[in-house]
Amino acid sequence: MNINSTLFLQLVVFLVGALITMKFIWPPLIRSLDERRKKIADGLKAAEAGNQSLADAQRKIAQLEADARARAQTIVAETEKRAQALVDEAKGQAKAEGDRLIEAARQEAEQEMQRAKTALRDQVAMLAVAGAEQILRREVNAQVHADLLSQLKGRL
Repeated sequence: MNINSTLFLQLVVFLVGALITMKFIWPPLIRSLDERRKKIADGLKAAEAGNQSLADAQRKIAQLEADARARAQTIVAETEKRAQALVDEAKGQAKAEGDRLIEAARQEAEQEMQRAKTALRDQVAMLAVAGAEQILRREVNAQVHADLLSQLKGRL
């Protein structure tokens, strides 16, 4: 065999091997690589969509937290206002009750003072009569004494 025929035969075997590889082996291999490339691309798109979804969820959570804080602050402020209003109302009621009690005590003291004055006038009149009776020791006229005592009570 000479070198040309060997080269020719090797060329034919190479071309037959290349044709078989191109016809039967290469297409499934390319198809498999394309499918894998597509799966990887789809996975990257899904990951990107997941990241976008995560970012959206985090923004929504931040917004909800801000709204909740604002609402909580509003509720706290309203509660403080209501508490202050209740305290003010209680103070007003206590002041009114205190004023009422003071006025009642003042009226009672006034009445007690009037009773004491009346009792004192009566005692002074009785003492005056007793003193006058002892000094005079004689009876002038009972009616005149009664009139004098009435006048004395009126002056006191």
